[in-house]
Amino acid sequence: MSTALPAPARPALKASPTEWLAQHWLAVFLVVYGLWVWLPWLAPILMRAGLDSGGRAIYLFYSFFCHQLPERSFFLFGQKPMYSLVDIQAAWQNTVNPMVLRHFIGNEAMGWKVAWSDRMVSFYMGIWLFGLVWMLLSRKRKGLAWWGLVLCLLPLALDGLSHMVSDVAGIGLGFRDTNLWLAALTGHALPAWFYVGDALGSFNSWMRLITGLLAAFGIVWFAFPFLEDSFGRR
Repeated sequence: MSTALPAPARPALKASPTEWLAQHWLAVFLVVYGLWVWLPWLAPILMRAGLDSGGRAIYLFYSFFCHQLPERSFFLFGQKPMYSLVDIQAAWQNTVNPMVLRHFIGNEAMGWKVAWSDRMVSFYMGIWLFGLVWMLLSRKRKGLAWWGLVLCLLPLALDGLSHMVSDVAGIGLGFRDTNLWLAALTGHALPAWFYVGDALGSFNSWMRLITGLLAAFGIVWFAFPFLEDSFGRR
């Protein structure tokens, strides 16, 4: 009586690059996009460490993607997390020319600015953070409808456009710098510093941070479920 030998086990097939990407696209995104998001924070760290050439290289690279106005940027290693236009003018040049102001990166006393503005920090980092949240929520599949995305993007568009129009009058001179309309609308019920300028905690600062995060949420919750379904069909 003969006993049949078991058939040799077939070696497991390795996933193709396309299949691997379909399974791990979100992790790849968070790593690659994360480098883009966090690199601007390295610039002030390099400046603090005395590695000026590396820090300035990062400032230069991100200057093609952001205005880098110092009065609308976060600072590290200084006395304040943000500085007013008056502070910047006193430390740099007494000018309202944005092409001159943007070149101020900081100093030993004030610290050094992050390589992009607070709006860009809010928007770009918001996409990364909401992407991480979406992954931790087991890749929630139900996404926003197109009109939901529009509602999330509209405040950012209105805030950015109004800043752009206001800046035509000159940095520090436009209607978004004084916000007299808001003070009148609220009956001057809030502190004077809330209405004026771009300091952290001001109306303008809150609007840039909130609208950036809202737009980031809309993009992630609209696009990521679509991407997950698209990769899942491969």
